[in-house]
Amino acid sequence: MLSINLAVLLAFIVIMRLRRRTEARSRNDEKMTVVIVLVLGLLLAPTDFGQAVLKVTGQLAEQVTQIKF
Repeated sequence: MLSINLAVLLAFIVIMRLRRRTEARSRNDEKMTVVIVLVLGLLLAPTDFGQAVLKVTGQLAEQVTQIKF
């Protein structure tokens, strides 16, 4: 349960950081955002929600690879 609450907090931080203008970001600021997003992904991965997202993403990727042009 603790990982869900921390994940919600990190998701909020990511949303707030991404709302800023691109020109105002430094390279270190962008690196910090990437690290926060990676930690968020690691926290969500073992949860039921993370597994559901993984399943849906896998299904979408499978459907895209089956499309013939």
